[in-house]
Amino acid sequence: MEEYLRERHELMLKDRALRHDHAAHRKPSLDEIEADAVLRKIRTTEAKTVWDSKRVVEHPHGFQQMFPGMEFLTARSTIMSTKLFAILSEMPKGGLLHAHLDATVRADVLLKLAMKQPAIHVRAPGRLSMGTFKTVLPQFRALPQTQWTQLPSITDPSYDPNTWVPINNARRNFSDALGGPEGFDRWVIGALMIEPAEAYGTHNSTAKASLRIWEKFGSTFMVSDGLIRFVPIWTEYVREFLLSSIADGISYVEPRILFWHKQMVGADGEENVPHRIWFQMYERILNEVKASLAAQGRADEFVGSRIIYSTLRIGTPEELEWYTEDCLALKQEFPHLVAGFDIVGHEDSLEPLIKYADVFLRFKQRQKELGVGIPFMFHAGETLGDGSAADVNLYDAILLGTKRIGHGYSIYKHPHLMEICREKGICLEMCPISNEILRLAGSMPMHPLPAIMNHGVHVALCSDDPAVFGNMGLTFDFFQVFVASELNGLYTLRELVWDSIRFSSLGEQEKDHALAMLEKRWARFVKYILEYGTAERLRN
Repeated sequence: MEEYLRERHELMLKDRALRHDHAAHRKPSLDEIEADAVLRKIRTTEAKTVWDSKRVVEHPHGFQQMFPGMEFLTARSTIMSTKLFAILSEMPKGGLLHAHLDATVRADVLLKLAMKQPAIHVRAPGRLSMGTFKTVLPQFRALPQTQWTQLPSITDPSYDPNTWVPINNARRNFSDALGGPEGFDRWVIGALMIEPAEAYGTHNSTAKASLRIWEKFGSTFMVSDGLIRFVPIWTEYVREFLLSSIADGISYVEPRILFWHKQMVGADGEENVPHRIWFQMYERILNEVKASLAAQGRADEFVGSRIIYSTLRIGTPEELEWYTEDCLALKQEFPHLVAGFDIVGHEDSLEPLIKYADVFLRFKQRQKELGVGIPFMFHAGETLGDGSAADVNLYDAILLGTKRIGHGYSIYKHPHLMEICREKGICLEMCPISNEILRLAGSMPMHPLPAIMNHGVHVALCSDDPAVFGNMGLTFDFFQVFVASELNGLYTLRELVWDSIRFSSLGEQEKDHALAMLEKRWARFVKYILEYGTAERLRN
């Protein structure tokens, strides 16, 4: 039996040797070993006391048995009540490498920003009633002052659908039968977020036949666009994104900004603000945030931000070429801000990378001619398909030289592609909560992340569209990954955090600086866990 147990232990070690969080890759400190034990003990205890399968929680289909890593929207409030979540909230998170800027600020905060702007008007394409509350979606626009209206209400029987009403009037006079001003808030916020009943009930499908959850997901951006793409709101929106990220322990961000619209709406209500001004505004807010942190003695909490230029995966190759040229011009003017290039949108229903391969190859050649470098950071494999066009995007992304892969969900079906990623150092930007809510996985234990990590592929945990999903910051994603595996420990968390900086677009000296600051913050976090563990022992 002794020989069998020895062989068993050796087999486990060999099987786990490819994982980057394996102890053999880095010797943990004594404090980290003790802190790891504290986290594991809390996870084990809460698996029995919080996630006991005998407990149930309300669910669109009735009641759901509770378990670690269960459906996020059902479990969110329970997650926030745990000791483990409180601890992980204090963890330095490194970089956020995959987040779409126009879904990074809480819906209620965006609404408050909009309420401060008299230019913002709202309209409804149909009659609002209890029966249409979820299907008639608000449309927003900042109007030139000459087009402002004085209409009092969007729910009055005399309201003519598709006519603009000042947002404050619409809220103030929202029908009492629909909840009054608070009902207006629920109407707007419900249109900006995916609710549990939608994710797990009415829209619980990602199949091509219906695409219900993606229809809802896409509609949230159509609602928010008229608010965010208005200079007075956009600048404060960027500030809120940066500050809320920092508050969650994130020290670097690379948001994907969608440049599909060639102009933003200016303060005068006219669509006349070109992309280069977007960059100027972003840089100004970024510098103001960094200066404010430095003045507070908190400079070590944030190293900065760069932008991944993104456009939609629709249209002709000729149309895409305009965006690649625009990106090149911006890179020449803002070399320190442009991090990479991507095309975004639902892979299963929109265009595959191969359609634009000629454009991407010319884009690479143009970079050589101009002496600039703009790495691809392609969305690829965000699908359940096997051999489908969305799945095959993984091959094209790698052949085109992508530096990172956005999502890469289906890559676990392709061992050779995982081998290439491991050998070439292609990091996957994995967004586990996003994948679950968009119905690629039913729960966190079903997610392929462990399989991908077990093949030695580098991973950076990301939130994707937190304003839509309610997983603000990165604590929720780290929590779900941590509780769904008994193998994951403090070293796993550390490796994921470090990879988010190692595979960022920062220069080598910038990475060294970021990692040095992160090392100090990590040491403080480890001490915090130990102090938490000591306090727990004293209480018990």
